[in-house]
Amino acid sequence: MLKDDVLKLIYRENGYISGEAVSRILGVSRAAVNSAVKTLRDDGYEIISSTNKGYLLKNDPDKLSKGSVSAFLPDTRSDDVYFYDSVDSTNTVLKTLAAKGSDSGTVVIADHQTGGKGRRGRSFSSPPGAGVYLSYLFKPGAGFDKISDLTSWTAVAVADAIKNAYGLDSNIKWVNDLLMNRKKICGILTEVSVEGESGFIDTCIIGIGVNVNEQEFPPELSEIATSVSIENGGNIFLRAKLASEIILSMDRLASEWPDSSYYLERYRELNITVGSRITAYPLMAENGQGRTGTAVSINDDFSLKVEFSDGSIENLKSGEVSVRGLYGYT
Repeated sequence: MLKDDVLKLIYRENGYISGEAVSRILGVSRAAVNSAVKTLRDDGYEIISSTNKGYLLKNDPDKLSKGSVSAFLPDTRSDDVYFYDSVDSTNTVLKTLAAKGSDSGTVVIADHQTGGKGRRGRSFSSPPGAGVYLSYLFKPGAGFDKISDLTSWTAVAVADAIKNAYGLDSNIKWVNDLLMNRKKICGILTEVSVEGESGFIDTCIIGIGVNVNEQEFPPELSEIATSVSIENGGNIFLRAKLASEIILSMDRLASEWPDSSYYLERYRELNITVGSRITAYPLMAENGQGRTGTAVSINDDFSLKVEFSDGSIENLKSGEVSVRGLYGYT
């Protein structure tokens, strides 16, 4: 849409940009530019206009749109990025696009999810105007045994994106929960389809949900979840900047796959599970029963080495762990 192109140009300027320049760059009339600016103002963008100077973005309402995110991306990168005000799930939308032949690197972003997905069938709270809900299509050309590596890589990629966007640090709880102040700020859900004959992953849909500007959570989540804003004095952070950095981080991941040297080192650096008392729950655990022990180390394949209370030592490649001192586990 024209308003997205106009917004991108205004965003990128440190000061004023003339209407004539916008008109020339986009190849449209001055009247069309004026109309697009009016629409942006109706959307909440505070854009100052001056007869001699042009347009200046004075205040950003923190809306996720093609224009706001594209302003932080190389010009051609936003071609395969799709934006929605509200969807059931960005993963579901991207699955449909993948089935139609979309390329690796295609991205779906939504301001709101009505049916956000978490691991093991859980829901992921996705209120409008608060978080970044993004799905990334990746075709890794690897076997199913590498999928846990990919989710660990993604945790590193998102942590790097938060650092690049806001200058803030986060930690990782095995396998791929991102934390601030020992509470969860991000969930990652990876869904794959596998070629029947080769056993290789055909498509991988990586869903990423980051709590950015939420100010409160339902009682059942308040002891578990937090947001970037809550952990930083209630300040409001520009979600478009984070969305663009996640895309760039995931592009780097895709380009470096399967060389894991950086991701393994960074994952170990950020991980807070090692050294903690944990309870491990296999994927098929019955009656919610788990085994307690101590997390010893992160192995080279991103599995978690655990010494259990009975003295046995195992390497966990999948499942979930509860860490003492996190999420109400004591």
